[in-house]
Amino acid sequence: GENISAKNRNYSELTALYWAWKNNYFADAEYCGLVHYRRYFAGELPFGRFSILSEEEISNYMKQYDIILPKRRNYYIETIESHYAHAHHKSDLEETRKILVELYPDYLTSFDAIMKQKKLHLYNMFVMPKKYFDDYMQWLFDILFLLEKQIDTSIYDSYQGRVFGFLSERLFNVWILHNELRPKELKVVNTEGENLLLKATGMMMRKFMQ
Repeated sequence: GENISAKNRNYSELTALYWAWKNNYFADAEYCGLVHYRRYFAGELPFGRFSILSEEEISNYMKQYDIILPKRRNYYIETIESHYAHAHHKSDLEETRKILVELYPDYLTSFDAIMKQKKLHLYNMFVMPKKYFDDYMQWLFDILFLLEKQIDTSIYDSYQGRVFGFLSERLFNVWILHNELRPKELKVVNTEGENLLLKATGMMMRKFMQ
């Protein structure tokens, strides 16, 4: 089907979302979403030595909320904007804002508000009603495909090359805020483990040593 799999280096998990959207994978679904091969929403369903979100839990949560999201990460000493500038290429974020001005100016207030915050939903993980999914995909890829024409990702290493995946995490929060969705936040289970101390140390080094 229609896909951007050849661009996986730059789009990461968004290649799966694009394929699902363009090939109407969720056509018969009331709710749809994304988890990773190693990251899942925590819940009551046994999954090896872990417990992950079940279909029954999803149905119950969606009676009260508009969307299920990972608990927000708190950067404490950084705003979302300054963290991106220290961890990635600041110019890409600035270019994204310019594109919003051009394509979706009504989202600008929400974009600026998110950039000033210190907490962020990460991983592009979610569960939402199908009716929201199509609108979000159209909005997101309108922005990213235009940005792709304006930046040269060939000079980025393998980590920075995931630029559209990184930016989409920020844009997802903008879209949620602008559309006033009521989120249910859940912990994320990482089946491979995650060194949060190492992540925190890296963040501090980027902030104070650059």
